Amino acid sequence: MFFCFGLVCLCNICFIMELEIIYRDADFVAINKPCGLLVHRTRIAEEQQFFALQLLRDQLGQWVYPVHRLDRPTSGVLIFGLHEAAAGALQKLMMEKVVEKKYWAVVRGHVHSEGVLDYPLKKQETGRMQEAQTYYKPLAQTELPIAVSRYDSVRYTLVEAQPLTGRMHQLRRHFAHLRHYIIGDKRHGERHHNRMFKERLACPFMLLHAFSLRFEQPFSGEKVDIFAPFPLHWRRVMPFLAFK
Repeated sequence: MFFCFGLVCLCNICFIMELEIIYRDADFVAINKPCGLLVHRTRIAEEQQFFALQLLRDQLGQWVYPVHRLDRPTSGVLIFGLHEAAAGALQKLMMEKVVEKKYWAVVRGHVHSEGVLDYPLKKQETGRMQEAQTYYKPLAQTELPIAVSRYDSVRYTLVEAQPLTGRMHQLRRHFAHLRHYIIGDKRHGERHHNRMFKERLACPFMLLHAFSLRFEQPFSGEKVDIFAPFPLHWRRVMPFLAFK
């Protein structure tokens, strides 16, 4: 059985709860995407029957147009245009780097100071290196008396991260480069800590959440701040971590 906030899969049959709409105006709609849900169909996920694009279209009874993506295991703010021009206008603002995206993550180890990681990443399709920058800062830290691998205790940091560029798996790959692996990341993370969270804290999910999105509405000029409440697996595990 695979369970995630907003999405339950049992014996390959999916039951989808109504998507949580956290913002809507005449041009845009944003949802709090649950982990485990793809934004749209891809060739590497043919087995999944439901996608955020399709579900939101059916829920609203109209076409919606994707502006950006979140990885399948990432939860949080996901915005769509309600018409093609809206999606294009916001994508342009994102390319101009005037849209502020903030993520929260739980990572291995203690991050002691804020910084900007400027580390190029290879594009999967072409192998070409692309510039990639991520701003990050520690919010809180914890140490737990739990043995993992060869250590008698474990340390974790709650971090805020802002991708200053938009590369595939950028935050996951950048924190892996720093060796502050995001907990629950099966592809770029650290298996011993992932196993501990799964077995000891009943949390097999990736702890990366798109917390907020801020931009100037390109048609009305209104300042827009969108915040996504934390999903159930975050709310369950945070009391055990006792961040300070």
